[in-house]
Amino acid sequence: MTNPKESPLQAPPMRRLACSRCGTEFGCDLSGSCWCAEEVARLPMPLEGEDCLCRECLRKLAAEAESAVK
Repeated sequence: MTNPKESPLQAPPMRRLACSRCGTEFGCDLSGSCWCAEEVARLPMPLEGEDCLCRECLRKLAAEAESAVK
């Protein structure tokens, strides 16, 4: 039986981040429904010392990576 005083498992709160490239503030939802999961581009995880990128920087980096392959 569960303890009624215990709350059910809750998703982690949304983190407020600043883009490691441009400094734009944005939210990161660690529960798996983050906006970046909707992006077509899949890039490697950030380098050591970097955190997530904002939507615009992620798209710019993806475009640069795509044009470098062509």
